[in-house]
Amino acid sequence: MADVERGNRPLSPHLQVYKWPLNMGMSILHRMTGVALGGVTALVAIWFLALAWSPEAFALVNGLMTSWLGWLVLLGGAASAWFHFANGLRHLVWDTGSSFGQRRVQRTAILGLLASAILTLVTIWVAASV
Repeated sequence: MADVERGNRPLSPHLQVYKWPLNMGMSILHRMTGVALGGVTALVAIWFLALAWSPEAFALVNGLMTSWLGWLVLLGGAASAWFHFANGLRHLVWDTGSSFGQRRVQRTAILGLLASAILTLVTIWVAASV
């Protein structure tokens, strides 16, 4: 017989019950950075198309892309690219069938985050020195 005295309990545990493991966050962030890379690539393509279209169109788009908001979007694109690259290397190693232990997965996640942060800082440093 069905339990009709459930009260206000949810039917199944929801997200607030679970502690998000680092690997879950990395997976979600990997997907988000992939989408962000598509958007940033489209913006850069529009920038190049404006250059080919006319000087007025390029002046407009170049003004937007070199503003503080444009630089922030490009910085986010660089950070997304480096994170996606580092996490993609992690997945490439997993495709060989190795590094599936819980401690290795945790270590490679932290290593990927550190690598993407360092590479983003190097990108900023190189871009600022040009």
